[in-house]
Amino acid sequence: MGGRVQGKVALVTGGASGLGAESARRLAREGAKVMLTDLAAEAGQGVTDEILAEGGVAAFLSQDVVDEARWAEVVAETVARFGRLDVLVNSAGVGSGGQPILEATFEGWRRIVGINLDGTFLGVRHAAPVMAAQGGGSIINLSSILGKVGLPGAAAYCASKGGVALLTKAVALELAPAGVRVNSVHPGFIETPMVINVMRESENENEMRDMIISRHAMGRLGVPREIADAIVFLASDESSFMTGSELVVDGGYTAA
Repeated sequence: MGGRVQGKVALVTGGASGLGAESARRLAREGAKVMLTDLAAEAGQGVTDEILAEGGVAAFLSQDVVDEARWAEVVAETVARFGRLDVLVNSAGVGSGGQPILEATFEGWRRIVGINLDGTFLGVRHAAPVMAAQGGGSIINLSSILGKVGLPGAAAYCASKGGVALLTKAVALELAPAGVRVNSVHPGFIETPMVINVMRESENENEMRDMIISRHAMGRLGVPREIADAIVFLASDESSFMTGSELVVDGGYTAA
């Protein structure tokens, strides 16, 4: 029996670690051919090798998601290698250093917004025409609960992820007639290198961890598999009547 995304080709940015890496693994286990991209070439190739060792089909390309010319090359190379492009997971992103807005620099703001929002725009812009030409596809944009609620010290991150959520809705309306579905995923705090590093950089790592956990009704942080499962669902035909949707996977963080 085939997997839930058997025969599909998926491009996953930020595939070297965290949610991107786990999403790539899960998509491959469910039958997709996966192209992973990241700036961390050694780690990205390592994840690719794991997938290949498990019998999956995968390849790796180095990519800076704010480089538009590279986006064109990556999409073209994915199609050349695997024959089509059915799924784009815009997972590449960076977090905020917990800097108050009155101390924030324009350079820091532009870096976070550039990678998180501009990179997502470029992914949509270059993948959607290929999907439309072949009759459809699924674009999955990684937003965050901080694209729905605010957090002190994370203005740029919140703005970028809120932008991803509304970008998703706008392009979903535009691309629906072409059969291209576009949805966003909004994770709570997940045990990833990004979240762990933010905690380590705080004045009191244990205190910050306890505070963050306390804001989740389920009393724990999420694990990457729980977000990857949501991404597999959106990549599969199981979500065929979903577009422009926000899939919140946050342990109850935004329920209060």
